[in-house]
Amino acid sequence: MAHDHHQHGHDHRGPEHGHAHDHADIDWADLAPLLEAQAELYTPLYRQAMAWLAREVTEPGLVVDVGSGPGVVSCLFADTFPGARVVAADGAAPLLDRTRDRAARLGLADRFGTLAGDLPGVLGELDHPADLMWASQSLHHLGDQRAALAALAGHLAPGGTLAVLEGGLPARFLPRDLGIGRPGLQARMHAVEEDYFAEMRAALPGTVAETEDWAALLTAAGLKHTGTRSFLLDLPAPLTDEARAYVATSLSRLRDRIADGLDATDRATLDRLLDPADEAGVHRRQDVFVLLAHTVYTAVRPA
Repeated sequence: MAHDHHQHGHDHRGPEHGHAHDHADIDWADLAPLLEAQAELYTPLYRQAMAWLAREVTEPGLVVDVGSGPGVVSCLFADTFPGARVVAADGAAPLLDRTRDRAARLGLADRFGTLAGDLPGVLGELDHPADLMWASQSLHHLGDQRAALAALAGHLAPGGTLAVLEGGLPARFLPRDLGIGRPGLQARMHAVEEDYFAEMRAALPGTVAETEDWAALLTAAGLKHTGTRSFLLDLPAPLTDEARAYVATSLSRLRDRIADGLDATDRATLDRLLDPADEAGVHRRQDVFVLLAHTVYTAVRPA
């Protein structure tokens, strides 16, 4: 599994997030363009996180992106650490095809590799332990997150760093009062998303309930927690065409997932928001924005 940078609605549980490769019905080749578009839109946030990591991790030899999706972030790591070899690991082969194409296009192919298979088991195919391992919204798609963290820790070199991106604040696109429907629509949508996320976790094979104290979970995996920081993506109105298209696609996919959890008034409001011909819809209104935060936790394997 990797991050369904896409399958559950919080931006952090949403389209940009860890693909649940146990979702066998997902057409990853079809979903890939959306995942790429989202990761590209989020690039300013990822670059902030990487600049922070680069102060802790100097000149890593091997960087592993665990649940890499289509490789946008993997290639950013290659750019951030020009002396490193980067390996993108994911369970969806069509996404890794795009990853290799992107790396070649950017002139990175000579120090770039991919691993296709279920995580975290496929990491056993690594030639060397990692100096930096990045797991962005992939762990919550694994039933036993504690065991998964211990497995990731086992593939770190002594002194190596594991960076886990989980949690933060869900994406906001809309003002509280839209001028249509009941105020507070997106807050209610987030509440429904939380319920759906809990159901997703509960249905995973071998799922184990955990308090989401990532610093404590990293410590339990035998690592030393070294830092926690949140990074903001703030794209104010008016949005670019690319950002507006992302908002429209995200809300459309979200409607497909959670419509049954909304009342009739909210469903009708959401339908108006998604109607390209409606002046009150996100395709036309000028107050649509993108605001979200992702939290990264770092931990080091003792030397």
